[in-house]
Amino acid sequence: MMAFGLIALIAGAASALMFASIISGALISLVLFYLAPLPLMVAAIGWGPLCASLGGIAAAIGLGALFGLSYCIAFAVTVALPAWWLGHLVLLGRQVGSLAPDAAAEPPAKPEIEWYPVGRILLWIAGFATLTTMAALLTLGTDAETITGTLRRGLMRLLRTTDPQTSGEASQFVDALVRIVPAGATIIAMMTLTLNLWLSAKVTATSGRLRRPWPDLMTAELPPMTLVALCIALALCFTGGLPAIVAQIATAALMMAYALTGFAVLHTLTLALKSRTFWLGSTYAVVVVFGWPVIAMVILGLADAVFGFRERFLRSRQPPPLPTP
Repeated sequence: MMAFGLIALIAGAASALMFASIISGALISLVLFYLAPLPLMVAAIGWGPLCASLGGIAAAIGLGALFGLSYCIAFAVTVALPAWWLGHLVLLGRQVGSLAPDAAAEPPAKPEIEWYPVGRILLWIAGFATLTTMAALLTLGTDAETITGTLRRGLMRLLRTTDPQTSGEASQFVDALVRIVPAGATIIAMMTLTLNLWLSAKVTATSGRLRRPWPDLMTAELPPMTLVALCIALALCFTGGLPAIVAQIATAALMMAYALTGFAVLHTLTLALKSRTFWLGSTYAVVVVFGWPVIAMVILGLADAVFGFRERFLRSRQPPPLPTP
């Protein structure tokens, strides 16, 4: 019990320090800030969600005592809560199949465990990305006009700091930037949460503390109702006001979830290629360098959700049935 509590405190202290490092303004602090959930996620997956919850509570209280209530709430919502819940979902499983032995003389068969699907975990990550982005925007105001006005003034101030002689074109550029900031922040939150969860699972798997087998990421797919939710969010983007901002954030998060499933589709469809490593590496490099080609992955993920490309491809690769005698 002493070791358990010590691990929780160490994980919480590491996450709190990484989160608070953003105050320094150094460039490396931005990387540490985005990786702040990692220690708590490692604690959640390796030692259980209770370990992460204890570390997260201790870290939030410490940040609140040192820097104020706002830092405490921000850490709890953006770091501790996602780390605890996602770690819980990774370890969530249920027994399937009969537990009775096949014969009286045989020992009972080991129960098969159905683990929580990766696609549903992606959907939870999209939800947390939406929550954290919306919480950050609500600190700027409680209505759309106040939020956009605060963002515009902040971006104009930043632009004048770098270039005092700003022109009308710069003002138009800032107006366009204000419109895409919520979606851009959501995409960053989505990708950093996904990266943190993958890294924490890899760390625990390498140390031998991962209690579930490593999932086949090529089979990751979102629940069917996700497409309906995306269509509703897209429609609400044209309503205006605060609901439109919330819808834009949700749309960006769901599209990034489909982009990640699009990469899973790409990994599946290239199984038969001899130069598979080259094509996959080139695709990842192009997406990382240019960014906008991720739209192709979104389209591929959406197309697979509608037409079932992976299922058809894998079915075509199965050997034909043996002829009946």
